[in-house]
This record gives sequence, C-alpha cells and structure tokens, in this order.
Amino acid sequence: MEVFELGEGTPDIAVVGAIHGDEPSGARAVERLVSDDPDLERPVKLIIANEEALEAEQRYLDEDLNRAFPGDPDADSHEGRLAHRLKSELTGCTTLALHSTQSYAEPFAVVDTMDEVARGVCPHLPVDIVIQTDLFTEGRLIEHPHTIEVEAGLQGSEAAADNAYWLSRAFLTATGALPAPGNDDVVDAGGRDDVDVFRLEDRIPKPRATDYEVFAHNFERVEEGETFARADDDELVADEDFYPVLLSAYGYEEQFGYVAEKVGSLA
Repeated sequence: MEVFELGEGTPDIAVVGAIHGDEPSGARAVERLVSDDPDLERPVKLIIANEEALEAEQRYLDEDLNRAFPGDPDADSHEGRLAHRLKSELTGCTTLALHSTQSYAEPFAVVDTMDEVARGVCPHLPVDIVIQTDLFTEGRLIEHPHTIEVEAGLQGSEAAADNAYWLSRAFLTATGALPAPGNDDVVDAGGRDDVDVFRLEDRIPKPRATDYEVFAHNFERVEEGETFARADDDELVADEDFYPVLLSAYGYEEQFGYVAEKVGSLA
C-alpha cells in the first residue's frame, strides 16, 4: 500500500484507488493527482491500496479485498491484513473509493445509505446515477463511515482512468479540499438534483454454464416476461418488472448482477 499525504495538517479526506488490482484507473488517477501537486485548502490522503495485485494485474492475490473489511492484522491472507491497514489509514476520513466495472461505460456512485455525506457530495460529482446498496455491503469498504464508491467506467479503458481523475477532483472540491472551480474548469461546482437513485433489492444468480450473454441494459426497466440473459441454452426470464444494476455476462463468478428499484432522485 502506498500512501501520499498532501497539504498541511492531518488529513480527514481520502481518495483510494486499486482496491482491485485489475482496475488500474484508480491508481492512475491517484498518481495524476500527486503529480498535479494541487494547491489544497485542506490536507488530503491519496492511497494506492493493493499494489501487489496491481503489479500482478490480478483482481486480488488471496481474497477479494473489497470483501475482506475490517480485516485482521494476523489474517492468513494478504488482503485480510491489507484491509486492516487500509481501514486504519482511513479512520476519521471522508473517503472516495475508485473502481471500474465490466458492465457500464458511464460513471456512477455507490453508497451504503443516503446519509448526509452522500447527499452533500453526490450532487457535486459528474454522475447521473447513485446506487444505494443497503443489504449488500458485508466486507466492503463502503461500510466504513462517510465512504462513497464510484465506478469510473469500463475496466482497463482510458476513459475510466480519465473519469476517475475528474471524479476525484470533483470529490475534493465538494469536500472543501480544492477551491471551487471557475467557469472555465471542467468540474461543475454547482450541485444537481436530477441524479437518479436506485436501491439494490436482490442478486441475480448465475447458473453454472460455459457461455453467458445478457440482453438487458443496466438501469433500463426490464418488463415481466422479458428474457434478460442466457446461460448456455437456458434463458433467464423476468418474473416481475425490475431494473438491472451491474448486469454483465462475466463481471461476477456467481451472479449476473443485481435487481434494483428506482426510488427517485437526489431531489
């Protein structure tokens, strides 16, 4: 784990990349922020988390770091020990965790609950969607208080790396670490209330098969009776209307994605 502290004083704001080693966009955003050497109004902690997995170009070495929190200093696994160290580094910090996905090209935010931090920060991020996870946070960093995850785009893409950088700058602006941008800046200083909010309700199991395909589009309503995925020759048909979230053929080993409800907007 590599930790950079910028600005004077003890940081209470943090940005974390490379929780997964096969998602380099977060690490690239952190490195770009460090090289910027920005003029900060509050101190900031920037972290590249799973350096070993990043170097190996693997999602993890022993276990999924984003299922290993709070961790244990004496854990048998690399990620179990790392989770404990990372959580200790983030104590007292409002945190942005940078991720990327195989399921959706545009950036979106993920929160545990719609608390005051989520409502205060998410309207200032360049996202159109916020996912509220509620029941699906076990072992994830998002359980850490005052933490927002963002999916920056498609895993391994240049767009995801660029999005991760601008998401980070928007987060630092929203939390008062960077000065509010002027009219010529890319990051929007004004809050928005037209961001859609989805709440996860259930997982979509993935039957054991050798070939998978999805037909539905994330965040677009699937109607009852509609075929939304395929596992070999078996078609998956919706029992009732739902919104698919993080739906992809090969993003997860044991599930296609999630069933979600559209609950409104940040307004």
